[in-house]
Amino acid sequence: MWKQKVFPVLCRLEDFKPQNTFPIYMVVHHEASIVNLLETVFFHKEVCESAEDTVLDLVDYCHRKLTLLVARSGCGGPPEEEESQYSTPIQELQKQAELMEFEIALKALSVLRYITDCVDSLSLSTLNRMLSTHNLPCLLVELLEHSPWSRQEGGKAQQFEGGRWQTVAPSERQKLSKLDGQVWIALYNLLLSPEARARYCLTSFAKGQLLKLRAFLTDTLLDQLPSLADLQGFLAHLALTETQPPKKDLVLEQIPEIWERLERDNRGKWQAIAKHQLRHIFSPSEQDLRLQARRWAETYRLDVLEAVTPERPRCAFCRAEASKRCSRCRNEWYCCRECQVKHWEKHGKACILAAQGDRAK
Repeated sequence: MWKQKVFPVLCRLEDFKPQNTFPIYMVVHHEASIVNLLETVFFHKEVCESAEDTVLDLVDYCHRKLTLLVARSGCGGPPEEEESQYSTPIQELQKQAELMEFEIALKALSVLRYITDCVDSLSLSTLNRMLSTHNLPCLLVELLEHSPWSRQEGGKAQQFEGGRWQTVAPSERQKLSKLDGQVWIALYNLLLSPEARARYCLTSFAKGQLLKLRAFLTDTLLDQLPSLADLQGFLAHLALTETQPPKKDLVLEQIPEIWERLERDNRGKWQAIAKHQLRHIFSPSEQDLRLQARRWAETYRLDVLEAVTPERPRCAFCRAEASKRCSRCRNEWYCCRECQVKHWEKHGKACILAAQGDRAK
């Protein structure tokens, strides 16, 4: 919310020239950290099942990110890593934020794919959100068509991997990339799982979009993902099937709540801070922008960031705040040499075993 509401305002201010942009970078980086964590935990199916109704918000989030990814596919992808062309810290920060946004969208694709792995156990509201409200199968077809993580640069094929563009060797160009594979698996799950097939309305638009996939289903691709042969059969049958009119069934749809609650709660905070200046948010004067940005920027001061960081290490002997670490095992912290010596009788055996285990590895 801060990144969408405050960061763009700060970047538009001509006289906003912070000496240290690290606090702002940390705020922008929060989202990337959380998405990386989500990608890791959603690899396990039980996490998706235990998420229950909050999956609705996550589906909405992934849809927003993938829509932006499709929209910017004609813009040449994320910026290059060179920083010399940027003369000010805030411009450099904008470049970093743009690159980070691209990487976040790619992580959102992985999260969405893991959600589709559990499509048969998702709630009716979540299925309806994915198939009807957002029509994710058609969005995924758009991603395959534009492939924003691939490009031609200087006559060479490149793919975005590991946070940067990497040249693809000619012998590797027919190899399925990880991101393309994520899209294909998500499409397979959404189109061929019994629960999804029963609820996806194959309108004339959806049929036209899905039949575009036949051009991508080459023998080389099928050799790498043999299960896509079932998808090929589905598309062959779809080509001969009559389209369906849009469904007019009365469906009681569950609406995601987290985003709306965050926006509502923060709007109340802004009203308390800015009061009548809020009416200038979408068409502000330069003076209003400066005033608003300075007030909003207080949300993330250095002392606030320190307050939300994990608790600092404690001495294993006296529990005081510690700054020194056991140099052998790297597991225990101490405030001083004296405490380390006093604790050695208890820690020594475990320390030696841990160090031996590390050397064995």
